[in-house]
Amino acid sequence: MILVNDLRPGVTFMHEDNIYVVLDISHNKTALRQMIVKAKARNLRTGTILEITFTGGDKVKPAIIDRKEMNYLYDDGDNIVFMDNSTYEQIEIAKTIMEWELKFLKPNENVVISMFEGEILGIILPDKVALKVIETEPAVKGDTATSAQKNAVLETGLEIRVPLFINQDEVILVSTADGKYTSRA
Repeated sequence: MILVNDLRPGVTFMHEDNIYVVLDISHNKTALRQMIVKAKARNLRTGTILEITFTGGDKVKPAIIDRKEMNYLYDDGDNIVFMDNSTYEQIEIAKTIMEWELKFLKPNENVVISMFEGEILGIILPDKVALKVIETEPAVKGDTATSAQKNAVLETGLEIRVPLFINQDEVILVSTADGKYTSRA
C-alpha cells in the first residue's frame, strides 16, 4: 500500500477499481484539521482527468504497469493489430481507445504497449515522431504578416500548420503531446 502523502507525479495507483497515474499533487494542512491531499490524476482506462481528494494518512494500492514493445502490423477496420517481436503473438486494440495515437502511427513501427494484469491500456508514444509531408500549400513570397505558417497533410492523415519553408516530401518532427510541428527531421 502507498500512503497518499507519498504520491508523486508519474506514480500509478488503484482507487475504486480504476487505475490512475498522478499528474499533479497538492497538500493542504491547517492547524485544526487533518491534512487534505488532492491528486490530479488520469484514469488509464478511459483517459479522463479528474481531481481525487484524500485525507492525510489514507492508503491506495499501487498499480504495476507492464510495458511491452510490439510491432504495429496493420489496421483491420475496427482494430489495430500489433505483434510481439519475441513471441510473434498478435493482439488487437480497438481504434476507439487509440484515436489520438493513430495520428502518429505508421505500419511496421515498433511501439510500447502498456498493460495492467494482462489488460491492455493503450500505447505509449515517444515525445516526437518523424512524419513525411505528403501535401502542402505553396508558400507565397512576402506572406509573413502573420505567424508565417501554412497547412500540411502528413503521411498518417494528420493535418497541421508548418512554417513556410517546409515543402512536400520533407520529413518533419511532430510533438505527440499537442500534434504540432517542432522541427525538420
